[in-house]
Amino acid sequence: MAAPDLTTFKALSFDCYGTLIDWEAGLQADLSPLVSQLSASHPWAASPALALERFNAISEHLEAANPTQLYHETLSASLKQLAAELSLPASPALSAAAAAVATGPGRWPAFPDTVSGLLRLRKHFKLIILSNVNNANIASAVDTSLAPAVFDAVYTAEAIGAYKPSHANFEYLFAHARDDLGVDFARGELLHVARSLTADHVPAKELGFRSVWISRGGDREGHYGTGGDLRRLTEEGKLGFEWKFGTIGQFADEVDRQFAAKEKGR
Repeated sequence: MAAPDLTTFKALSFDCYGTLIDWEAGLQADLSPLVSQLSASHPWAASPALALERFNAISEHLEAANPTQLYHETLSASLKQLAAELSLPASPALSAAAAAVATGPGRWPAFPDTVSGLLRLRKHFKLIILSNVNNANIASAVDTSLAPAVFDAVYTAEAIGAYKPSHANFEYLFAHARDDLGVDFARGELLHVARSLTADHVPAKELGFRSVWISRGGDREGHYGTGGDLRRLTEEGKLGFEWKFGTIGQFADEVDRQFAAKEKGR
């Protein structure tokens, strides 16, 4: 079956962390000062991803409880709460780890396929970031990890005063894409591209927002990671993405193919 038409959109909105930037690897590295203090018999010593999943759960709770708290503050608070749950004592090393994780989103690397894929996608679409990360961190990422890709707009939880999956973030995107860039969601001109099922694709379906899932391995049982449980969310009918690709590079390949075929058919 042919993939649905991707050539009708004027702009793409991206979740950044987990989709463009390797959020899980970067955060796991920043949690290593805590995990390294655990005994060899602790489950997290053998499976550090479990620490990441717990950290993510703490962060999501804090985001929902304190929607106007800036993301770098939420990261530090989450690390301190995780340390407390592990009964790790306060120390200069813990304070340093909490300060370091707050700057993580500004220095974590992009996936290897991200920048080249974005440069190709920019030939066909305007590019927008819709992120839960604070302004300073996302600005650093755009200037370093994502360069030389260029974005037409960057909308953050700091500017919106809420965190995805709140509908407020997407409504802000729709209004500003229209007013700032002349891209009208109501006319079907905007397509969302994201890894996280819970933060992005569930609210996208609720809002009738067409979307692309960049799975990043999260389509394999036992490897769902922090993006949400694919099987459960599918069974509950909460997902409605129309396209699925493993990487941004593969998505760009299909976009290039469709535009080339359309041009050839004229």
